Amino acid sequence: MTQTIALIGHPVAHSLSPAFQQAALDALGVDARYEAWDLLPEELPMAAERLRSAALLGANVTVPHKEAMLRFIDRPDALVERVGALNTIVHREGQLHATNTDVSGVLRALEAAGASPRGMRVVLLGAGGAARAVVVAMRVAEAASVVVANRTRGRAEDLVELGGEAMPVTTCGLEEDDAELEAAMARADLVVNSTTLGMTHGPDEHATPVPARMFRGGQVAFDLVYVPERTPFLEAAEAAGARPVGGLAMLVHQGAESFRLWTGYEPPVDVMFEAARAALAARAR
Repeated sequence: MTQTIALIGHPVAHSLSPAFQQAALDALGVDARYEAWDLLPEELPMAAERLRSAALLGANVTVPHKEAMLRFIDRPDALVERVGALNTIVHREGQLHATNTDVSGVLRALEAAGASPRGMRVVLLGAGGAARAVVVAMRVAEAASVVVANRTRGRAEDLVELGGEAMPVTTCGLEEDDAELEAAMARADLVVNSTTLGMTHGPDEHATPVPARMFRGGQVAFDLVYVPERTPFLEAAEAAGARPVGGLAMLVHQGAESFRLWTGYEPPVDVMFEAARAALAARAR
């Protein structure tokens, strides 16, 4: 019986996940298809029931449903509880288990670039759903501290408790003339962009949340945006001598961890990267 893995979100037509997940399934001869389910909020209960079918291995969940799908989960793990959102559902004997592989995706992307966050002072730009996973990832990796910079200070404050006792999380504004931001950027070892600025077809695809003058040589600049692969944020960082790390690595590594959970197989990461880049190139033509 051909089994199914779903991608649940709205919209989902832009996602690269179907391309690289199906390539991985095919490469290992797994009899399964990866489908994109573009669902409105009112359709989520029906989707959850469908996921309990023996024909479903599980699902990825993307925006805007990462929090809403929690209502239908039988067994969320500790990462889901900590982040407050899921991105992977695994069907096991009629029950829906959930985790958040965004956390491991962040860490594996940085480790692959030779930039382990342990002991690093981190500036995190933006305070949305992706930012929560980044803070938790930094806590897991034993980063020294995190400063969350966001235009709405109150939203950044919501992430402070995620650091726990061992990793202090503080906040500042996200404006070019913000003295606290300037100071935090000057001290930072790692700067992470979790905003959508610079994203193709996003609110401002030519923008970067911080200019080149705020970076310094020796820093690591990690952009969660993966379309385009080389974003204005990464260009600004590189111009100042910082080391750029693109978001495609996070996307593929979080997907690889999901693949491992659904299938029990070691994911063919090289195949996944190749398929993701081919899909990106096809869209650029």
